[in-house]
Amino acid sequence: MSLIVDVVAGGVRGGTSIMYAAAGETVGERAGVINLGTEGSMLVGALAAYMVTVETGSPWIGAFAGATAGAVLSAIHAYLVVWRRANQFASGLAMLFVALGATSMFGAAYVGRPVHGFHIWNVPGLSSIPVLGPILFRHDPLVYLSFATIPALWFLLFRTRIGLLIRTAGERADALLVHGYNVRHVRLLAVTFGGFLAGLGGAHLSIAYANAWFENMVAGRGFIAVALVIFAVWSPWRVMGGAYLFGMALALSSALQARGYAFNQFALDAIPFVLTLVVLAVLGKRTLTSAPAELKRVIENAPARS
Repeated sequence: MSLIVDVVAGGVRGGTSIMYAAAGETVGERAGVINLGTEGSMLVGALAAYMVTVETGSPWIGAFAGATAGAVLSAIHAYLVVWRRANQFASGLAMLFVALGATSMFGAAYVGRPVHGFHIWNVPGLSSIPVLGPILFRHDPLVYLSFATIPALWFLLFRTRIGLLIRTAGERADALLVHGYNVRHVRLLAVTFGGFLAGLGGAHLSIAYANAWFENMVAGRGFIAVALVIFAVWSPWRVMGGAYLFGMALALSSALQARGYAFNQFALDAIPFVLTLVVLAVLGKRTLTSAPAELKRVIENAPARS
């Protein structure tokens, strides 16, 4: 395959975990809650998925366990910020530190243990199509599942009553109160669901992408996901494109190495994070004007209404 096809195909596979996390964060932020602990939800999801897959031999059970672990951590964050009025940024970072400590302690016994995770499944007929085949149809099942996740999430947010409640919680919380809805419950469920998807993203890392567990394996992808939501203007479709863009930045290093190109490895590893900073610097102010009203209040350090 050509370098471009390799990088794009690697971007789809490598960007899937970021896409899941960013999709989940989109739901939470649409409801007016930002979660800097997304990295932590991915981390506990990666470990839980790996542990359960090792013990049961089923990657599907492992993936569900990972998603559940991410949901539990995000639910704690939601409780702290929605019910206890904790600072959203401080609470999210606290959840990250909890995840780092817990996964370091409980994950030590699983470092180096073999796992029977998800394997590449070539879609019959479609995988042999030139260019499109390797890019879209030679992946593991969680990648294929992600292809359906984004349109389903868009439909949920913009074509269902549940989506209307979520968006209203982030735009006009007082309107929900007037109509008898509990804003706290809507936000709790939105953030918990976001953590579920982030945990699934972590599961993809450990039992599909790397098929291994090692300490802090998420390596900043959760923070990239949070940044991605902002400059994707809280749009699921733009989140999908942005996730693949960052996935390609991650895939560039291995693609160049496979072809014998001599580049500084540290410089290549820094590309996704430099790209994040550049895009935020260029689009930061413009995207902030499009933020949900309640989220603007959080960013401007004003108390959110509930």
